[in-house]
Amino acid sequence: MTNAQITLVQIDNYGPWTVTPEPRREVDLQTLQSRLYADLSQLIGNRQGSVFFTRFDNMVAVTNGLSMDDHALVQESISNRYPVTVSLGVATGTSPVEALADATEQLQAAGSAQDKARREILRGRTIDEEFRTDDDIQIAHFDVNDMTGNFTDEVNAFDSFIHIEQGYAELMKYMRKAYDSLSFFVGGDNVIAVCPELDESEYEDAIRHVEETVEVELKVGVGNGRVPQTAGMAAKHALETCRADGSRIEFE
Repeated sequence: MTNAQITLVQIDNYGPWTVTPEPRREVDLQTLQSRLYADLSQLIGNRQGSVFFTRFDNMVAVTNGLSMDDHALVQESISNRYPVTVSLGVATGTSPVEALADATEQLQAAGSAQDKARREILRGRTIDEEFRTDDDIQIAHFDVNDMTGNFTDEVNAFDSFIHIEQGYAELMKYMRKAYDSLSFFVGGDNVIAVCPELDESEYEDAIRHVEETVEVELKVGVGNGRVPQTAGMAAKHALETCRADGSRIEFE
């Protein structure tokens, strides 16, 4: 049984800040968001976690192995580097969706995301060391079949992007609804999903659904681990096996 630890990262009072004392240039806001994501990715990644950008003002991290003290240090580092602060809600669950719902409630209970008085909230709980296992996290790394040959080298870049977005959106919705999984676009033609304990038939079902619905063919490598980066690397190795032997699903 998997046991995900999920952290919701939310920029404090971000909407009002972007227009105070007057609207800020969009290029500056986009730069801040991308740098903040990069720093969070490094800060949490150095502790064996993984961060996904979602809306940028809200980000989702898989933080198995990080303590509440680790989270506090991440907050402190961000407040020292940026004109904005972040609040963190931390929760655990046998499904990533369940954990994220609980993490979201932790922040919502502390006040609105646009409340000036709600700053650097840190609430929730982590997995006690005695309850951690080597299979707490299951990560699936999805990849579009022959994206380069069929699209990148054949059609214009925007149409290729549309194709990827259609596949990602359908996969994201279906994995959320059918399998309580959280799926994230991570660039190129890659989607990473944080999943409960799914088997080959369930991944086959998801791949078939996306192909039949939006005509995007996928393959997937799946890995388990004690921390997100271990599971993620196992998934990448499994995906390379798919590419080598032409299979659609591989477990590492």
